[in-house]
Amino acid sequence: MKMVKASVTVLMVVFLLLAPVSAEELKVGMKAPDWSFKDADDKEFTPAFWNGKVMVINYVDPDESDLNEPFTDALKKAHKDKLLKDETYDGFGIVDCAATWKPDFLIRSIAGEKAKKYKSIILFDYDATLRKLWGLKSDTHNVIVLDKNRVCRAIRREKIPDDQIAALVKLVIDLQSK
Repeated sequence: MKMVKASVTVLMVVFLLLAPVSAEELKVGMKAPDWSFKDADDKEFTPAFWNGKVMVINYVDPDESDLNEPFTDALKKAHKDKLLKDETYDGFGIVDCAATWKPDFLIRSIAGEKAKKYKSIILFDYDATLRKLWGLKSDTHNVIVLDKNRVCRAIRREKIPDDQIAALVKLVIDLQSK
């Protein structure tokens, strides 16, 4: 009987040591953990690339890329109206490649061309690393707003309701001066 208890105890310890560690879900007020992803040209990006800037991160299932288009359009308008400044703000996309049936090479090719056409940055998360790390949703368009110190100031894990878009854009504008 002692041998069985010892074996069970050893198995439990091994299981606990080998079980994946679950990161805490990103919430408003938390500093966003580091990450590293590459673009279509294999250039690596980390949050340090945007040091001192307010970041709007669109973490997107390729099948849902247009879900928050009204919010993206409102940000583009604010940028065009010079309310969002290149020196203090940047928005970019991270493609959740694991959330779709589409092959990675095709996603990379299409998104890479779009990034060049629109002079934007699109990064690729092939194994849902950020989704798991930050507790983001699959099969949707997540939007994360980080201040200049990488503290999460807003997070939407689904379509942003039309009546909340203006307030979220105002938050991004206001964070530039803080």
